[in-house]
Amino acid sequence: MMLGSIAKKVFGTPNDRKVKAVRPLIEKINALEPEFQKLPDQALKDKTEELAKRARDGESLDDLLPEAFANCREAARRALGLRAFDVQLMGGIFLHQGNISEMKTGEGKTLVATFPAYLNALTGKGVHIVTVNDYLARRDAEWMGKVYGALGLTTGVVVPQQPDAEKRAAYQCDVIYATNNELGFDYLRDNMKSELSQMAQREHYYAIVDEVDSILIDEARTPLIISGPSQDRSELYKTIDTLIPELKEEHYEIDEKSRNVTFTDEGNEFLEEKLRAAELLPEGQTLYDPESTTVVHHVNQGLRAHKLFNKDKDYIVRDGSVVLIDEFTGRMMTGRRLSDGLHQAIEAKEGCDIQPENVTLASVTFQNYFRLYDKLAGMTGTASTEAEEFMSIYGLGVVEVPTNKPIARQDEDDQVYRTATEKYQGIVRSIREAHEKDQPILVGTTSIEKSELLSQLLQQENIPHNVLNARQHEKEAQIVAEAGKPGAVTIATNMAGRGTDIQLGGNVDMKVMEALDADPEADPDALRKKIESEHEEDKKRVLEAGGLFVLATERHESRRIDNQLRGRSGRQGDPGRSSFFLSLEDDLMRIFGSERLDKVLSSLGMKEGEAIVHPWVNKSLERAQAKVEGRNFDIRKQLLKFDDVMNDQRKVIFGQRREIMEAQDVSEITRDMRHQVIEDIVAERMPERSYAEDWDTEGLNDDVKKYLGLELPVVAKAQEDGVDDDTMREWLEEQSDKYMEDKTASFGEETMRNVEKQILLQTIDAKWRDHLLTLEHLRSVVGFRGYAQRDPLNEYKTEAFQLFESLLDSLRAEVTEKLSQIRPMTDEEQKAMMDRLMAQQKKMQAPAKQPTPVPAGADDVAADGASPAFDENDPATWGNPGRNDPCPCGSGAKFKHCHGRL
Repeated sequence: MMLGSIAKKVFGTPNDRKVKAVRPLIEKINALEPEFQKLPDQALKDKTEELAKRARDGESLDDLLPEAFANCREAARRALGLRAFDVQLMGGIFLHQGNISEMKTGEGKTLVATFPAYLNALTGKGVHIVTVNDYLARRDAEWMGKVYGALGLTTGVVVPQQPDAEKRAAYQCDVIYATNNELGFDYLRDNMKSELSQMAQREHYYAIVDEVDSILIDEARTPLIISGPSQDRSELYKTIDTLIPELKEEHYEIDEKSRNVTFTDEGNEFLEEKLRAAELLPEGQTLYDPESTTVVHHVNQGLRAHKLFNKDKDYIVRDGSVVLIDEFTGRMMTGRRLSDGLHQAIEAKEGCDIQPENVTLASVTFQNYFRLYDKLAGMTGTASTEAEEFMSIYGLGVVEVPTNKPIARQDEDDQVYRTATEKYQGIVRSIREAHEKDQPILVGTTSIEKSELLSQLLQQENIPHNVLNARQHEKEAQIVAEAGKPGAVTIATNMAGRGTDIQLGGNVDMKVMEALDADPEADPDALRKKIESEHEEDKKRVLEAGGLFVLATERHESRRIDNQLRGRSGRQGDPGRSSFFLSLEDDLMRIFGSERLDKVLSSLGMKEGEAIVHPWVNKSLERAQAKVEGRNFDIRKQLLKFDDVMNDQRKVIFGQRREIMEAQDVSEITRDMRHQVIEDIVAERMPERSYAEDWDTEGLNDDVKKYLGLELPVVAKAQEDGVDDDTMREWLEEQSDKYMEDKTASFGEETMRNVEKQILLQTIDAKWRDHLLTLEHLRSVVGFRGYAQRDPLNEYKTEAFQLFESLLDSLRAEVTEKLSQIRPMTDEEQKAMMDRLMAQQKKMQAPAKQPTPVPAGADDVAADGASPAFDENDPATWGNPGRNDPCPCGSGAKFKHCHGRL
């Protein structure tokens, strides 16, 4: 340790060397400043065009950086009145290099992002700036959009519930502000679209993630899932349900403690026999094969439904449906359903109508979404504690950017009390002392419940205060802006990503806006002058009182969260102080060695209400936090390894979909698939180097009918002299190609190409959906392989690969079969369809016999409860068409392929 500290003094830390290395670049940018200050406004936009042309002609962005940053700094000065400091330029350079810039609160990260965003947008590929909530995305896009506008670039913002056209337009902009959730969901939605023109996102070129630790670490494990109703599997549940009562006690074991059931070896053998008889398990396939995962899962759920869930204890049957009972309160939990097919298994057991499961249509984790970008960067006030994780998972380096002015905050040692009651008494005492001397106080808590408890204690003491909750982002910004007023007390839960600084004396802009709202007739300039002079007085009082006092009521299990809270005080060189109040009853203290500390405190003869304050306590707590962080990192790393297996397959499927959408003509793909299917069926029915009498020509004849839609003399052909498997394969390929050419002629070239494309996409989507479900089931059971001394991850990789191969095989077979069966509609069929459509429209126009339920927000329903008149241009008047009915808009397509498309 000592040698390391000596080396750091001589050579500097790695961080110091990185900071030193960019100083010459900053000097270059500063040298260009006078030249850019002389340029007229239009010349800044002309400069953007010139730089973009140079980038297109092959000049590297690194070479363009000094001019681009100088141009952007000048645009920000003119548009916002903000001239970027050298340290802000430094933060921007590190972001452009694909690092995380760790910048303290109040150092102007929002402005810093404009520099690398502008430079990288010159490529024309679009830059994504990622925020933690919709309010910040809108606010930053509007605020920084003025800078990009002055430079001749466009700014877009992506938020939930945005109309498709608006969203597509936003993604075409040069710089796009969006939340991490919306970006991930748009990626998934795009990969469910059937035409390129409907896709919103462009390529994933460069993203700057604000509050990067919150998004890429705290939320990294959260999968984004788009789900929808699954196909009806009620027959499967019913069939399995009939098998369960036949099981004997030796066929299964019950573990009531963990509420789990497992089949014995005898049980597995018995089940295999029964499942084959019920045609749920193909001949030659066992329950141990990867293809059996879904059947095994549902059989397990059926057994659990019968053996672990008891009627009138765990659930009741009411009006033909299964309603769960809360085991703690005994109340019915209407609308709550068990997941993974367990609820359906109970419905089958009780003979109720089986409601379909929700299935995953597409999913991705933030870890894998953000690894799609060619270049990734991030900003936060606290990243260095997680530097190892950022580097190993995302390849991101962390660079600490120096502050513009030295930090003048005093960080006090933690105060440790024996009980929570004593701790809260100490907290209230400290708040009262600071409040009485006009010092603003920010109190950090770890949960909403603790915020409310502290609020009640302060009410009892008549101390006025604000409580920040997570419900209103706009109000939140206002409360944070006011938290620096003299004597203000603000209680907050988790201070990350607020996007608003606590300015000493309060926020002038916010005060001006409030005053103008109260009196719209007032003169804005006179009002601002008056408020500014009052603000100076307030700021002086706060500075004399010692600046903002950050008081934390507990240590979080992550040091980052503690540092975020601490960093709210002492912005831009302001004075301030921070202190942590702890008790031996806190979660972290209870888990890590509170018994030893309790003995030490007792032996010291501490009186009630006293606290121990010592640097050693801080050190031992930091070590405890580092242990917890290490464990959480290991969990995330392990989960990522499992998700990577699915991610590789996801990329292949999404890549294939995109190729199909981009292709004008997919007939070659479908032809190759058809030929592969022919090869497979011939290889199965006429094995290579086998005798003619061993061939299954009847089976081959059936396969040709099923997959190729052809009535051919297969048996007779096989009996001809000199016919072998190669001859048969070539003959079938020739016949099927001719059949498809005739079909194309009857449909018309263009129609046939469209049909091929849509069948390909729909089949890929359906197969991928089933595959995701199978992988979920495999993931839930593969952990048990550890008991057999086999690595669950390797087992998962192997079986997931086998399942993916079988997905591709079945995809080829299904596409070939569907294409062989389609044919143009006859005149009679077209007439019947039109008659059905007309009858449906008449039915919709008939007055309702009973009041129609009014959809939320539908104001145009007649007062007497009758349905509004049918209007093919107004979906609100269509009632509830079936998914397979013709669309009421009159397009001729099915409802599910037109206005009912998911």
